[in-house]
Amino acid sequence: MIRSRVRLACRGRAARTPPGTRRALQARLGRALVAAGLRGVELSVVLSDDDELRALNRAYAGDDHATDVLSFAQRDAPAPVVGKEALGDVIISVEHAARQAAAAHRHVSAELFHLAVHGLAHLLGYDHRDAVEERAMFGYEARLRSAALADGPPRRVSAPRTGRARSSPAAPGARPRPASRGTGARPRPSRRRPRSRR
Repeated sequence: MIRSRVRLACRGRAARTPPGTRRALQARLGRALVAAGLRGVELSVVLSDDDELRALNRAYAGDDHATDVLSFAQRDAPAPVVGKEALGDVIISVEHAARQAAAAHRHVSAELFHLAVHGLAHLLGYDHRDAVEERAMFGYEARLRSAALADGPPRRVSAPRTGRARSSPAAPGARPRPASRGTGARPRPSRRRPRSRR
């Protein structure tokens, strides 16, 4: 079997992220890739800080505030994903994730995984521009997280038919697909969307 690879790097103030948290995130994301039916692909994840996410958000999305997560696609979605392909980059503000985790009363590692899977869904071409897309995308993310955290080999999660973007910007040099779950300025109230607790 061709295995997928999750590359993880830390920059800025996120360099203090404990090695155990990094390893757990890599392992969980690897299982989420299997659950999504992806084999032999590479996903790059960067744990960073509010300063970098604010700069990227301003430069590529025109929003002058820090956000929780941004995704930079390396391919045009919804083209089929083939082996040995770089999906793209998911960049997460660990500081933003820590604030959201505290607001949701959960561990920061669970929030990092939540945000990373959200970014992955964007790289696969999903978006949440309206209620139908949001329901499909967030449901797909929840099933991917559940499958990745279950005991034994991850089960394959079928992708929703709705919620898929018509096109996705290709990087480098392209505008990123902002993958923020909320406005980027504050966490979304948990009562609006159920989340799995770990």
